[in-house]
Amino acid sequence: MSDQIIKVEKLTKNFGDITAVNKLAFSVAKGETVGLLGPNGAGKTTTIHMLLGLTKPTSGDIRIFNLSLRHNRRKILQRINFASAYISLPSNLTVYENLNVFGKLYGNRTPRRKIGDLLDLLEIPEVINQVTGALSSGQLTRLNLCKAFLNDPEVLLLDEPTASLDPNIAEKVRVTLQNVQRERDVTMLYTSHNMQEIELMCDRVIFLSCGNIVAEGTPQEIIDNYQTKSLEEVFISLARNSKPKDFSELG
Repeated sequence: MSDQIIKVEKLTKNFGDITAVNKLAFSVAKGETVGLLGPNGAGKTTTIHMLLGLTKPTSGDIRIFNLSLRHNRRKILQRINFASAYISLPSNLTVYENLNVFGKLYGNRTPRRKIGDLLDLLEIPEVINQVTGALSSGQLTRLNLCKAFLNDPEVLLLDEPTASLDPNIAEKVRVTLQNVQRERDVTMLYTSHNMQEIELMCDRVIFLSCGNIVAEGTPQEIIDNYQTKSLEEVFISLARNSKPKDFSELG
């Protein structure tokens, strides 16, 4: 995993007098799954939004596939995708209609078979003709993952991908993500507040606190460095010792 697919240098985002992200520097190698962790207000969501080009950095550099995001956003976005349990798709469209629109946006002129295969993969084929607004939260979470797989991405940015799922379905989703990662050598940046899930899924983790990287390494290295029994204990320690921002929506 020597090829750097994502490389961030001195990435900073200020909102007025508040620094949400402060000179972040990290990389993610091809085929690696990296957890981006931290309490609410740590800077996770802001970082992901900058990686997607949704939020413009105050300063710093983002390179994906060795291309500058600033100058090659469209080319990069064709090869990556994003899923979050907190994104809403148009509720008045059916599941098929939503996925068909995205499939065509991603360049697939006949996405029907792809849509069926993905709904089978996430074990929700029965919802294909249902109105999206009528789905349960767990079904919506899996629908967002189906959307994220439509363009066979080389990079997946995942924000709480198993939120709202019961333990049985959450385990199935984790296995699906692991299988996709292995079969396609997909690079993943993964946020979650479930530290057991992070230990299972991630090769390496990056802890943010108040916009700064405060710990980085394999899950076991961080557990050993903090002399704790689990990542959850590390998370609690960092959360209790961080200075909370006055706007938690920056994530």
